[in-house]
Amino acid sequence: MDPQRALRVLALLVMVAGCAGRPPLDSAAVPPGLPPTARVAAVPFHPQAEKACGPAALAMVLEWAGDAGRLDPAEVYTPGREGSMTADMVAAARRHGRLAVPVRRLEAVLAELAAGHPVLVFQNLGLDAYPVWHFAVAIGYDLPRDTVVLHSGTERELELPLDTFVRTWERGGRWAMVVTAPDLLPATAAERDALAAAAGLERARRTPEAVAAYESVLGRWPDSAAAAIGLANARHALGDPAGAEAALRRAVANRPELAAGWNNLAHVLLGQGRREEARRAARRAVTLDPDDDTYAATLAETAGE
Repeated sequence: MDPQRALRVLALLVMVAGCAGRPPLDSAAVPPGLPPTARVAAVPFHPQAEKACGPAALAMVLEWAGDAGRLDPAEVYTPGREGSMTADMVAAARRHGRLAVPVRRLEAVLAELAAGHPVLVFQNLGLDAYPVWHFAVAIGYDLPRDTVVLHSGTERELELPLDTFVRTWERGGRWAMVVTAPDLLPATAAERDALAAAAGLERARRTPEAVAAYESVLGRWPDSAAAAIGLANARHALGDPAGAEAALRRAVANRPELAAGWNNLAHVLLGQGRREEARRAARRAVTLDPDDDTYAATLAETAGE
């Protein structure tokens, strides 16, 4: 079914359900302090080809996030399923060097829009028994009018009742993500999700972007030992041992009980020929976790065994 036709049919069904006494959208889902309206400026619009809403929606947010490479629809389109999988959308965003961070709550979707970030959303425009899966890009909202604005299908700036959007999004499993440049964290990102997104850039072999992402995480959570260790690994992969050492020293300064941080620091120091310093760091790791064979092996290596 055409997404726009599905939306029109669904809107009619929602109106009928409302007449039957269905409860309205819970106003508690709208966080206090949000501006009454928001519209993300300059979000590109790409009308979708038939059954290709995923590539079109992802291309929009990638382009908005500064990706200079053109998305090949084949990166996220699965012919056997005649559509795109959410996991493929995340992986493709990371291959293009962008942060891809999940958004799981309506209030987070609205907060991201208020912060000036478009949100890629997954909807079921049909019914649970007869789903019509669809990707779109939320670009704004108007709370006094109870509407959300989407780039959707072949329609630019489609206004949809907020209640209808919520219902279709819930039927899609409440899946959404924000795609940003690696040095720009989404407004509502949790530390755990931001770290996972940065690590995803490493796995996608976008190491320079991973460095920028970890630095962004540390900018928001300065005491994050996990971000400091991730930054060290990425810098080391780029041939920057001094930068890796600085990040690891930051990690163990914040978390001196972190054996993994001391062990990694020992490796970096050993690689620079600073054997005695490496031995001291390795000994700290073994003292903290004497049962870990990896740490024992590092200590032996620093002794030249």
